[in-house]
Formats: sequence, C-alpha cells, structure tokens
Amino acid sequence: MSPPRPRTRSTPARSGPDRPAQERPAQERPAKDRAGQDRPAKARIGPGASSDELRALLEPVVTDAGFELDSLDVRSAGRRHTVRMVVDSDAGAGLDDIARLSRAASDTLDRNEHVVGGSYTLEVTSPGVDRPLTVPRHWRRAHLRLVTVRPQPGSVLGDAVFAGRVGTAGEQSVTLLVDGRLREVRYADVAHAAVEVEFAPAPAKEIALLDPGAVEEEAAEHPGAEELGSGHDIAEGSR
Repeated sequence: MSPPRPRTRSTPARSGPDRPAQERPAQERPAKDRAGQDRPAKARIGPGASSDELRALLEPVVTDAGFELDSLDVRSAGRRHTVRMVVDSDAGAGLDDIARLSRAASDTLDRNEHVVGGSYTLEVTSPGVDRPLTVPRHWRRAHLRLVTVRPQPGSVLGDAVFAGRVGTAGEQSVTLLVDGRLREVRYADVAHAAVEVEFAPAPAKEIALLDPGAVEEEAAEHPGAEELGSGHDIAEGSR
C-alpha cells in the first residue's frame, strides 16, 4: 500500500525576490521492471513537448478564472520541478485572484498525475513592470504609461533609444507621445520596449493629448482640481 500523501496549502507567488511558492508532491505510481519488481515512475515534466502538454492542461484553468496565460516556464532538477505561470488581464491581478487561481491550477495538476512524475513547486504571479512589451495586448495594458523604446537597427525610428507615453494601441502599431508630438510606431520597428517607473502622476497635458476622455472624467470626479495646476500634481506624487 502506498504511504499517505501529504497535503499542503496553496500559496500565491508574489512579485519580488522573496516571492513564496507552493510545493505539492505528486502521488507516484510504481512501475514494473522486466523482473516484475517495483521501480519509481519517471518524471515527465521537462522542456519541449511536456511543457506544451502542461500549457494545454493549465491554459483552460487560467482562462476560466478570467486571465490570460502570459507565459509558462518549466524547470527540472532531478525529480524536483518548478512550474511558473505568469498571468495577466486588462483589469490586473490581485492577490486574492492569484490565490484562487493557484489553488485551481494545483487541483488540476493533482487530478492529472500522469503529467507530473515527481514533487513540484507551482508559482503563479502577474507580470512585473520590467516585462518587455512584445504583443499588442501588452501595449494596451500600458495605456498612458511612459515606456522606453529601442528601435530595430535600420528602421524608420532611427537608432537612438527614446521615451514616449502610450496612447491607442492597435494590432500593428501604437500611438506614442514623444517630445510633445504624437507618433505612430509600428511594433515591427521596435527591438525592445518596457514600462518606466514613475513616481508622480502623468502630466495632465500629456493625458489630454492621448486620451481627452480621461481628463474629462477626472474633472467630473474632482471638480476644481484643474485650478490647482502643477501644485496639485506635486502633492499627489508626494503622498
């Protein structure tokens, strides 16, 4: 008879170097060798096709929870495996949402033990601000954020790295506010782009150029705020 299987609580992964994770050993079913003796089952988690198998297994769980599976990384060291899922959504991902998704993903892995042949650590997290903007949805979620762009060599954007604030993002290009002017940038001309960390609210004039509706909504919610001018921005950024 197999020994009783330990149970642990799911814990969401948090951003940062000390992100906790959950570890749940998968139940191992002994296989028979040629002499009919029990031998340990081989782990099936690893690079290549098994990663694709895990994605096919976990992506519906992520979708049902209202997220998109941004990336799935599987690393193995002997019979120990780390499965790291990065999920995202237009509304962002709170810690409670991450915790629920982590439990659902763990339950799915436990019900499909043929995929996991050894103990595993599951990390579920949302993207950090240093994630490169590589697909249109990344640009859409960076709306009104300041980004740094490194152009593709020889592209129409030139060779110099520049910064711009993100406006409307389409399927092929995005509108950026660069040095006070709106500029259409094709994704194909971008070698690398990432969001910059800002410690103060974006200037109202820049927001007005990129999204006039946002300024009108802000004015409706906070009447008289525009009269404070730049002093209001400074006060908001210092809190």
